[in-house]
Amino acid sequence: MSDGPQYQLKRTVVLVGMMGSGKTAVGRALAQQLNVPFVDSDAAIEQAAASSIADIFARDGEAFFRKREAEVLRRLLSGPPGIVSTGGGAFLAEANRDVIEQMGMAVWLDADLEILWERVRHKDTRPLLRTADPKATLAKLFKDRNPTYSLAGLKITVDAGASIAQTTQSVVDTLATRPDILETL
Repeated sequence: MSDGPQYQLKRTVVLVGMMGSGKTAVGRALAQQLNVPFVDSDAAIEQAAASSIADIFARDGEAFFRKREAEVLRRLLSGPPGIVSTGGGAFLAEANRDVIEQMGMAVWLDADLEILWERVRHKDTRPLLRTADPKATLAKLFKDRNPTYSLAGLKITVDAGASIAQTTQSVVDTLATRPDILETL
């Protein structure tokens, strides 16, 4: 353990936001810093289905995937407090937002479009970006989804030059303003 403050997480923190915003990387670092479990909901879905997200989309369609995603999210929120990173579309479903609000706390990692594009443009693991113009597709998703992400209980602005550690510390500092979520011991 570090010599810094000790924390007790009271509710599961669910990181939401666009693909490339840092949900998984920050989620892992946050869980380690708070000494709680970390789960990537997409990885949990892949494990349960024994299939990749891209394969599930291709074989069963997005509606099927979203149903599995909701089931996994509810299961993860039912366990002890921890950190959950979600796929970019998870928070768009009202039922998912409701269950997160009831059982956890949504934290929006808000990164601007250029940061997101820089982070995702060389990856071929994003089924929604397998289009003729992936940057335009990302821009449309960004425009369409941000109003919904803004419904999250807390918002962290992801700075272009910030490291994972710096962004993680911003999340900890923000959570620490909410003793019902994160208590400083």
